[in-house]
Amino acid sequence: MSIDLLATVENGGCSAKISAKELNEALKDLPKITDKRLLVDIQTHDDAGVYKLSEDIALIHTTDFFPPVCSDPYEFGQIAAANSLSDVYAMGGEAVSALNLVMFPSKKLPLNVLKDILRGGHDKVIQAQAVIAGGHTIDDDTLKYGLAVTGIVAPDKIITNTGARPGDMLVLTKPLGTGIIISGKKLNKVSHEQYRAAIDTMKQLNAQGARIMQEFNIKGTTDITGFGLLGHAFKMARASNVTIEIYSDDIPFLPGAYELADNGCLPCSVFKNRQDIEQDIFISEAADFNKIMITADAQTSGGLFISVAPANANELVLACRGAGYNQARIVGRVLKQEEKILIVK
Repeated sequence: MSIDLLATVENGGCSAKISAKELNEALKDLPKITDKRLLVDIQTHDDAGVYKLSEDIALIHTTDFFPPVCSDPYEFGQIAAANSLSDVYAMGGEAVSALNLVMFPSKKLPLNVLKDILRGGHDKVIQAQAVIAGGHTIDDDTLKYGLAVTGIVAPDKIITNTGARPGDMLVLTKPLGTGIIISGKKLNKVSHEQYRAAIDTMKQLNAQGARIMQEFNIKGTTDITGFGLLGHAFKMARASNVTIEIYSDDIPFLPGAYELADNGCLPCSVFKNRQDIEQDIFISEAADFNKIMITADAQTSGGLFISVAPANANELVLACRGAGYNQARIVGRVLKQEEKILIVK
């Protein structure tokens, strides 16, 4: 029996995240961890935590899981694993090991669905040249899957969301629109080719992006996931004490995403992400409304958002395209901090 996982959930992938505003409220009173070996903690809301083991090695810790973001169980496993691994790559590291995190409705779905999901996750981790060491599974009403991932990086090679500097250019390695395309798929408003393009970009690892960033000595990056390009750019700007300017006309979009946005096919996460940062963003009156909405679309296993010196920006884009990120391009720049820390033109 064929199972369409998209039919089992209302919000899938990173669209299921708690809003950034609610998350900030929940975290604000937690005690600050003071340990000199903890090199990256929760304070800047970076992509992962980093703990120094020695002068040569630091551990990267991250975890991610969510409800289904596509129809096929095997592809869901691949995408969830790629998304979980991405935070290691955003920190400039390499993945070493992972643990499966599974919430499975055993009374609603056959066990072969679980097997296919785990096989997809396993195959993607193997592609990342890492290993799955085990995991944990519970019976739950809604299917969710992801990984807890451990990576490694040299302490002096860590890339964080605090590293954007005025004058830098900003490069995005993958097109936007996965959340909108998946919403369109559920409503039968996208073509097979448009759906496949979204699936393929979500399955693509950011491993080569991490390698390229180290080659270019990049210091500031984040990956684009549940808070959309706007939300993650905002967090990066605030962590780096800068203003980020985004060129909406230069952003790559998945095929069909603009047309869906124009027809009002927008998941609720778009509006949630816009609302969370509305006090801190300036949007030019000349900017295309649909493009602005897509920049707030929650991405699953999205691209890297890289802050790079102007002299190296074009070369970095070419390197990314040569590594398979075919739509990588410059989409903005970093300014000295202004009244609004995020500007969209």
